[in-house]
Amino acid sequence: MSEQQDNLSLKEKYVTFMSGKEYFGLKIEYVNEIIVLQDITAIPESEDYIKGLINLRGKIIPVIDVRLRFKQEPIEYNDRTCIIVINVQSTVVGLIVEKIAEVVEIPEENLLPSPSIGHNEKKKTKERYVYAIGKVGDTVKLLLDPDKLISDEDLSMMEQASEEAQELQEIEE
Repeated sequence: MSEQQDNLSLKEKYVTFMSGKEYFGLKIEYVNEIIVLQDITAIPESEDYIKGLINLRGKIIPVIDVRLRFKQEPIEYNDRTCIIVINVQSTVVGLIVEKIAEVVEIPEENLLPSPSIGHNEKKKTKERYVYAIGKVGDTVKLLLDPDKLISDEDLSMMEQASEEAQELQEIEE
């Protein structure tokens, strides 16, 4: 397989996960890795969905809870809960999800634009982050735009907290 074909097939691959009763997908090109849930250090005065910071092999990474970001009821974390480490706007961020479903291939012809329901200016929270709907067999996956999951203010606050934590860690070593 040529590198061009390989890149094309990667563009059609999505990591899917469950949140509530719905399945969501992230383009695999955004995903660095998937890790087990680990100890999280809270960031004072941050949004409720920003759970805090983790230390991933010496790198301090902010993490957000996808359920809380979508204004869903919080749930107790369990052994299926994991963190999808993604790269958003040159910042590494962890997304806490209930459980990983699978990696699926969704060809471009199976993508539908995200429906805009009604003329209400305040779109439902989840709809703001969904850029397309992917048809996979008899099911649909809501495909997320990682850039919209995290606001610019949150991103700069998380970057600052990560940098400060990284500096503290280096001083302690």
